Parts: sequence; C-alpha cells; structure tokens
Amino acid sequence: MNKIKIKGCGTALITPFCNGEVDIRCYRKLVKRQVEAKVDFLVPLGTTAETPCLSLEEKFSLLEVTKEEANGLPILVGCGSNSLKNTVDNIKNLSQYNPDAFLVVVPFYNKPTQEGMFQYFKAVAEQTEKPIVIYNVPGRTGVNMSFQTCLRLAEIPGIIGIKEASGNIEQILKIKSNAPSDFSVLCGNDDQTFPLMACGIDGVISVASNIVPELLVKLTAFLEKGNIQEAAELNKKLMPLYEACFVESNPIPIKGGMSLSGLCRNELRLPLTPATDTTLELFKKILEAL
Repeated sequence: MNKIKIKGCGTALITPFCNGEVDIRCYRKLVKRQVEAKVDFLVPLGTTAETPCLSLEEKFSLLEVTKEEANGLPILVGCGSNSLKNTVDNIKNLSQYNPDAFLVVVPFYNKPTQEGMFQYFKAVAEQTEKPIVIYNVPGRTGVNMSFQTCLRLAEIPGIIGIKEASGNIEQILKIKSNAPSDFSVLCGNDDQTFPLMACGIDGVISVASNIVPELLVKLTAFLEKGNIQEAAELNKKLMPLYEACFVESNPIPIKGGMSLSGLCRNELRLPLTPATDTTLELFKKILEAL
C-alpha cells in the first residue's frame, strides 16, 4: 500500500448537470480550474457531488475525467454507503481508475454503535489495498464517531485519516493530539478551517473552494506556514461565503453561486432543488465583495 499524507486544501467537487444529464464538458473545465488554482488534492463523488443520485456509469465518467485532468494531484474518491457489501463493491468498481485513497462515510440511517463503526471500517480496510479516509458527519448520518473510536481505527495500517465534520472542535483536536503523526486530520466544515488548522490539523475538504479555489489555497498555505495574522484577515473576508454555502442543503447554494459566475448551471437532481432567488441574491453580494 502506498500510504500517503493528505493535507492542505482539497475541493469536494460538484457534479454539473445540463437538462438532467451529467455535463462532462463542464466538469472537465471545473477540474482544470481547480488544478490551475493549485489545490492540494481533489475529492470527487462526495456529498457535494450528489453521488447518491449518480449511476455507476456516471461515476465512471466523472472519475475518468478527474484522472485525466488531475495533473498528478492526489484523488480521494467518495465511495461509502450504509452497507459493508455495497461499500466494498464500490471500491472494487472504482479502483480501476486507480485513485490514491477512498473516502468512506460513517454508515447512515443504520445508527451503528461505536463498536459497530470500528468493526465496519476495519472490515473495509481489510478488503482493499487502497488507503481509507473515514468521514464523520453526524448531521447527515445520525451518529457521531467518538474520538476514542477514531483513535482505535487510526492504528489500523490501511486507515490513513479522517474528514471530521462533527463541528466539535474539542473532539477533533483530541484526535489530532493522540493519533499517529502520519494520520491526516482534515476539517469538513469550511468555517472551522482557520481555528482548526491554527491548532495544527492538516487541512480541509472544502465546499467553498469550488467557487474561489485560489483564496482557499492561500488561506491553507498561510496556516501551514504559521502566518496567522494574514490567515485571520483572509478568513474574515471568507466567512460570509462559508455561511452562504449552507443556507440551504449542500450543494444547493454553491451551485447557485457558481451559476452566477458562469461556471455551471443552477441545476440539481431531485430530491434537491435549485437555489432560490434569495440564495442567489445573497451570493451575488458576497461574490461582488470578494
């Protein structure tokens, strides 16, 4: 296994649609834009990509383009489900594109216990040679992975990091303080990137960087170098954008904002609906200010 250290700014890529179909031409431009902005890694097929609404063939097409345009950047691919078999099948199907690692969410709806989470991720890691990054997002899964469970999993060789979107700063810092030094701890909430990276975590998987990748790259670079004052000033300018990205369910707002810049259409797949006029007006003001 090639054990890699994932750090810095990674973008949770959207999936653009045109008249109900995946817009591959637009997606290619978006990936190129991220690479040109010098993001540190790419995250296709995550929550922001509306992955539950994509067919296997569409996932293949998106990964093929991501691989073609990544220019050597690490690719962390979302593949989790609430079934061990389905998750392992996803990994087997998507491995043909040779991603650098897989992002596996805590099983949703099932509401597993802490021991259930441990055994699940252990089983996933044992059934692939690819590195695994855990994704803890209790707002979507209904359960929180404790820092104790995460630290147990951090000892398993195939598990190389966690995307932490619990919002619990104390919990996240306990993971960072006690996990092996080569275990990546990544922020899953844009608005917590500054405080968490200032305290030493490794990076962020960002929604906001879909629309302003250069600024998020600059922010994480400041924080990695310890330039706290410069980072604080930039973070203050970005806070309205962070908040706007979640005034409706992600990725509704970010797609709406991107549509104003001509980056994609304000189009989603049901059960998600396009950004409202109120959201679009909010983004217009924020983007003008930035």
